[in-house]
Amino acid sequence: MLKAVDLRQLRSFVAVAGSGTVTAAADSLGRAPASVSEQVRRLEAGLGVTLFERTPRGMRLTEAGSTLLARAQGLLDHADEVRRAVTGARPRVRIGALEMLAAAKLPAVIRRLSRRRPDLDVSVESLTRQPLLDAVAGGRLDAALLLDLGDRVGGLGFARPAGMDHLDVGEVRLSLVAAPAGDREPLLVSPPGCSIRLAADQLFGTGVTRRELTSIATAREWSRQGLGAALLPDFALGTDVESGALVELDFAAPPLALRLIWLREREPSLREVLYALSAA
Repeated sequence: MLKAVDLRQLRSFVAVAGSGTVTAAADSLGRAPASVSEQVRRLEAGLGVTLFERTPRGMRLTEAGSTLLARAQGLLDHADEVRRAVTGARPRVRIGALEMLAAAKLPAVIRRLSRRRPDLDVSVESLTRQPLLDAVAGGRLDAALLLDLGDRVGGLGFARPAGMDHLDVGEVRLSLVAAPAGDREPLLVSPPGCSIRLAADQLFGTGVTRRELTSIATAREWSRQGLGAALLPDFALGTDVESGALVELDFAAPPLALRLIWLREREPSLREVLYALSAA
């Protein structure tokens, strides 16, 4: 017999389904893992079905869970729409971005949205990639801006989340640079997992001597001081090339896509917002 299902249970279910673990779902929702786990158990008890297979690698949807997931986010979006209609609250959209993009690229995207949809309240959040993906998958963020490569989410070399759709809203040019009289080796790289490091790994392979540094900013400064070459995004170069502090080396790097991602199942409720975010 179907018992009452509340929105907290559905939000916990969607978050776990999106991130694959209770811990990651709890982080994306800002709750304790025990609370999220209990909400999922109550939902399963209320529906009388098992929604997840509990495995050593995380939570995997059962057939019943997949059926529910296809409808759960729509129910949550509809509930938010009803709440706004009753309370007169303004529509709200939550946009996230990689930390490296928050200052350099996100403002133009938010300005574009504000011009086209002045009726919206917009909140923004900057995160590293995995928490960012988990927040979109768990429904805490409506869409997110990240760097990628190719024609599918994850082409840059990170794990491709299930159910994500995307639209490219711009490009980030990459340049291999060094000081005019500085060393061309080693290749100065940021830590593993950084988007620019992933791009460097794809472009140069394993045959190039590397020196791993703490950040893109550190790689830029070391290259300015003649200690090697660095692959840098356009927004990290500043005026160094124009001033002559750095020179661009003869290396053709494909641009990275400035990519907006969202959950495919949420597209009907987000379509107008997505259009406003992506319109030229």
